[in-house]
Amino acid sequence: MSKQYETGHAKNVANLQKLIEQVTVYTEYNPSVVNLTIASLNTLYSTALTVLTEIKEKRNDNKYAIHNRQEIYENLKPLSTRIINQLDILDLSKGTLDQAKSINYLIQGYSKKKPVDNNETLEESRTISTSRQSYTQLADNFSKLLQLLTSVPSYTPNVAELTITSLNEYYEALITSTQKVDQTEAEFNAKLIERNSILYADSTGVYAIAQNVKKYVKSVYGAISAEYTRVARIKFTVF
Repeated sequence: MSKQYETGHAKNVANLQKLIEQVTVYTEYNPSVVNLTIASLNTLYSTALTVLTEIKEKRNDNKYAIHNRQEIYENLKPLSTRIINQLDILDLSKGTLDQAKSINYLIQGYSKKKPVDNNETLEESRTISTSRQSYTQLADNFSKLLQLLTSVPSYTPNVAELTITSLNEYYEALITSTQKVDQTEAEFNAKLIERNSILYADSTGVYAIAQNVKKYVKSVYGAISAEYTRVARIKFTVF
């Protein structure tokens, strides 16, 4: 969503206030249609202004949740590597260790290395995953690593953050951080829908009401009157 797009909504609300100020001084402005009265216009303006403020708050909440999740996930890859290093010294079976390392490869974004073909360069032989590592996939792979650890009786590290208890708490933080992003995004999207209804709904939105105000002024004062010319110059845009 572009900054110009958002500014456009705010401009429509600001121009509604400008339109209200203009018609308020017109002594013959006395519409019989309720939603065109000065009182109704002021209520509409207040409602529109409030929803724009709420959108900013919801957007900031979502940005904070995204940033917080990024910070929490920053430790995932190095933590997983530390776990593998711990397993490496436990004299585990090759099958168990290979399984742990395979999960770690997924978390790191790599697949297992393959022999270098004589016809390809080292760069071409790299096996960095081309698929996007989603937060859900990363958390799921970490969960699989934790499940494997619980099956290794000798995994009893003395390092606090590598214990099963601490790792489970970290896993819960991963899950919670994504849930918070989803929640704040849903709340933000709901406010956008509300904003669009308040500003652009047929008959009742700011844009529609503003056009009807102009039509009313035109009907009262005439198409070439100074009164109509002034309100006609107040622009409203549909987004």
